[in-house]
Amino acid sequence: MRLVIAKCSVDYVGRLSAHLPLATRLLMVKADGSVSIHADDRAYKPLNWMSPPCRLEEAPGVWRVVNKAGEELRITLEEIFQDTSYELGVDPGLRKDGVEAHLQELLAANPSALGEGFTLVRREYMTAIGPVDLLCRDANSGSVAVEVKRRGDIDGVEQLTRYLELMNRDPLLSPVVGVFAAQEIKPQARVLATDRGIRCVVVNYDKLRGIEKDELTLF
Repeated sequence: MRLVIAKCSVDYVGRLSAHLPLATRLLMVKADGSVSIHADDRAYKPLNWMSPPCRLEEAPGVWRVVNKAGEELRITLEEIFQDTSYELGVDPGLRKDGVEAHLQELLAANPSALGEGFTLVRREYMTAIGPVDLLCRDANSGSVAVEVKRRGDIDGVEQLTRYLELMNRDPLLSPVVGVFAAQEIKPQARVLATDRGIRCVVVNYDKLRGIEKDELTLF
């Protein structure tokens, strides 16, 4: 990973145009080729970024980051304060708790529990910012990114939102819709998901496992 602290301005030229005026920022270049620009706020979310596959072209005073669609992230450097590289090695990834990991496994085996006509493309679909739990196709062959949680809260919705923003930049996947699946979804998370066009699905862990509750019924 390469970390550069520099006074710079940034222009994004593509389907949308965006401009960041001159300021001191952190530029992050990862081993997968992705480049992101960060300010000293907004927590983890970058101001702008280019996801792989893309190429970085460096010239005196300017970086050009170009993806396969020809979109360009142009970083004009006025002054570089620090330029450091680190070898982080292979990350083992996030380890989910037993129930959550098994829930993901069960939904991968039964994608129709998420929606009629759903089929699985793959588990742990890797993006530049981490793996999406499930990548599916709906009945119309549209792409669906599924985030699986044991208890669904706002953080989970934010996580899925970041994946969707990134995946919808890939013309091979776009348009990608989101499904937030959990055993229990908090009201605030449901409101946020609905506002962002993400569908919520409450899943029954025992039913997916084929376990019927041992309860007396009248019929």
